[in-house]
Amino acid sequence: MTQDRAPDYRALADRLAHSLAEDLAQGRLRPGDRLPTSRDFAHRQGIAPSTASRVYAELVRRGVAVGEVGRGTFLRTTPTLPATPAHDSEPAGVVDMEVNFSVLPEQGAMLAAGMAPLVAPEMLQRLLSRPTLRGEAATREAVARLMGRGGWAPQPENLLFAGRGQQALAACFTALIEPGERLGFEAMTYPLAKALALRLGLQPVSLAMDAEGLRPDAVAAAHRAHPLRLLYVQPDMHNPLGITMPAARRRELAALCRELGILVVEDAVYTFLAEDTAEPLAAHAPERVVVVDSLSKRVAPGLTLGFLATPPALRHRLGAALRLGAWAAQGLAMAAATRWLEDGSVAELVRRKRLDAGHRNAMARAILGEAGLTLRCDPRAYHLWLLLPGSWRAETFVAAAARQRIAVSPAAEFAAGPGHAPDAVRLALAAPEEAALRPALETLRDLALAGPEASTIG
Repeated sequence: MTQDRAPDYRALADRLAHSLAEDLAQGRLRPGDRLPTSRDFAHRQGIAPSTASRVYAELVRRGVAVGEVGRGTFLRTTPTLPATPAHDSEPAGVVDMEVNFSVLPEQGAMLAAGMAPLVAPEMLQRLLSRPTLRGEAATREAVARLMGRGGWAPQPENLLFAGRGQQALAACFTALIEPGERLGFEAMTYPLAKALALRLGLQPVSLAMDAEGLRPDAVAAAHRAHPLRLLYVQPDMHNPLGITMPAARRRELAALCRELGILVVEDAVYTFLAEDTAEPLAAHAPERVVVVDSLSKRVAPGLTLGFLATPPALRHRLGAALRLGAWAAQGLAMAAATRWLEDGSVAELVRRKRLDAGHRNAMARAILGEAGLTLRCDPRAYHLWLLLPGSWRAETFVAAAARQRIAVSPAAEFAAGPGHAPDAVRLALAAPEEAALRPALETLRDLALAGPEASTIG
């Protein structure tokens, strides 16, 4: 292979990813192992160094490996082909602290009553019609009340519905920005949002953060260097850092986006965990901000609904993107959500999940924080950020945890740009049964304090 053509490096990446997955399955490699340098790989394959570099970059893009400047390229804990930022399921016996969906033990019984009328033949016949973007007036009004906070609420006529929140994000990235244009992300961000941007041919731009969240001066500097078309931001209980942006910062950021002409996608999926929070960015720049939310966290991922609170001028474009992607909400999910909103089931689930999240978070802070480990979190959130002590590297810690049958997420998974991500991991507290959560946290504590030399990773 002598020519450095684009298809060659993708084919090589395919073969290498399959080979790595097989080596992992057979125990010849372990998660966290360092790959040969790209120069060594080029020599072994008889290819140009530039092609080898593109192969490694492709592995990182797919999530098979993680590259750290000055340190090398390392196997991720669970490489897949094609790679996705979230796992469909974990093997039996694994305590899953990667995904962050809470399904309370009692909620099936709570929601069953609202579903009963929907299975009547005449109702099912109506719900078997085509998917809907707009829903009925009662649904729009109920969702507008649900999304309202801090004196702001969307206008019901400006709401659109998707099958789930991720589809709402995909519609935003499809409708509001063209391939090749620049999309700004907080330096640490939701992995699926970053993956969507890459799949759509967008240019992710990593923007600096501080203790109050995204820094407006970082947005302005990036825009001056080369215009940003769109900004994706999580102002409330930021995933993974747990930061909630103060009201003054929201006003400053919204004013800047108005001045610079930048459109904004505001992800509000964790906002429900706070009883009181500041108005969204949309309250300060209503013509520029789309607020995206869903029922996935409030209710459950298995029967959910995505919401888009849109500026009137953007509603048609976003609706067209939802139709093009076949992302409109399904009739049964829309009808179930409407009933649960109207009969108070969603409000009761939110109340219980706030208590559950606070309880789990307090448990994690007691076990980890009181042992002297450094945490960043919102005490109301279902996730926290653990800064690893000593000589731990995030990927090595994730691999050590995996050997204890605990799945956690390394910082590199959330990094919006290239370079060395912090030596930290995100712990998602929502999914494990409570009986399994405490011993898992204690195991993670002991691993972190012991250091890599004492772990089972060689």
